Amino acid sequence: MHAPISISAIASVSALGDSPKEVWERYLSKKPLFVKNTIGHQEVFVAKISAQTQKALAQLKASRPSYKTLDRSVLLAILASNYALQKTDIGKQTLDVNIGSSRGATSLFEKYHTDFLHTGKVSPFTSPTTTLGNISSWVAQDLGAKGIQIDQSVTCSTAMHSLLNGIAWLQADMATAFLVGGSEAALTPFTIAQMKALKLYSKATHNKACESMRFQKTKNTMVLGEAAAVAVLEKGISARTLALIKGYGFASEIITHNSSITENAQSIQNAMSMALKKAAITTVDAIIMHAPGTVKGDVAEKNAVDIVFKEKQPLLTSNKWMVGHTFAASGMLSIEMAIYMLQHNKFIENPFYNNPRDLPPTLQTVLVNAVGFGGNAVSIIISLPKKTTN
Repeated sequence: MHAPISISAIASVSALGDSPKEVWERYLSKKPLFVKNTIGHQEVFVAKISAQTQKALAQLKASRPSYKTLDRSVLLAILASNYALQKTDIGKQTLDVNIGSSRGATSLFEKYHTDFLHTGKVSPFTSPTTTLGNISSWVAQDLGAKGIQIDQSVTCSTAMHSLLNGIAWLQADMATAFLVGGSEAALTPFTIAQMKALKLYSKATHNKACESMRFQKTKNTMVLGEAAAVAVLEKGISARTLALIKGYGFASEIITHNSSITENAQSIQNAMSMALKKAAITTVDAIIMHAPGTVKGDVAEKNAVDIVFKEKQPLLTSNKWMVGHTFAASGMLSIEMAIYMLQHNKFIENPFYNNPRDLPPTLQTVLVNAVGFGGNAVSIIISLPKKTTN
């Protein structure tokens, strides 16, 4: 039997802020964090990092000459990773790193490609700074970590797949501590244009622009945000354990369109069922849904929840109505939200959905869903460690 996998530290940088206190206060405010922004020739709602975080990012970029050529997605990941490691005494040298991205260094790639179209030449920094393997290697360099460095893109479930990788390496005794997560800086003209081409982007004129979990909507309301979110995983329970991974599940499905899932989200059903089986439970207190604010995506996930849980319906919520869809980082942002809800024993409601059941006296288990293009779904069940008495 495997020893439990614990989360020893977690941190994020997003429109919610960059400290546990600030993030939790933003959740309690129950206000969307979208602002109108002109990106390229398009004026759209987006969720940008806070002014305070932007200042810290600028200071980081100026701290080393080599950082001036890095993409924003890499710098966000470095910043979040430093915040996470500040909160723990884990030795950095033996740390393994797996931080992925859906889009990668999209801002730099767009810049260098534009330069190429105009001049027929590119900067010598183009290849090394736009490769997808950029994030984990630079985070490891910054931290002085000498373990394995893995990057991957599984679109919107990237951070959750990083977490799965960390679990596997720890259970195989191939690692002692793993820094996992996702980073995304996709507020770029080309990325926004792609979402608009798919007819997914919100056309709202008010700042409640992302109607995540409003299951009656007839128009897509996705809004993009930028963020990085990371966690440190370890095997076993220690004094620094924040939360336990009680169960995990993953699945994919045969799809009919490369940006959608099936009507009842079979992959999410399978992932949730696997997580429940791993945790040896039949239900959870709450689910933080993926729910990106699209018509089909939100409803399909709700159908999956209804099928799996039947009469044992958990409380349902999401955070994309506040922070938008942060692609690779979104799953880990939801893990962070789950941990804070458990720590404060407070469920954060989604204003677009009325839960039909009462709040439990104590939140004990929260399931987090993430699903990416291609039907790649991951479900993680989080609980707090049991308090020990002397």
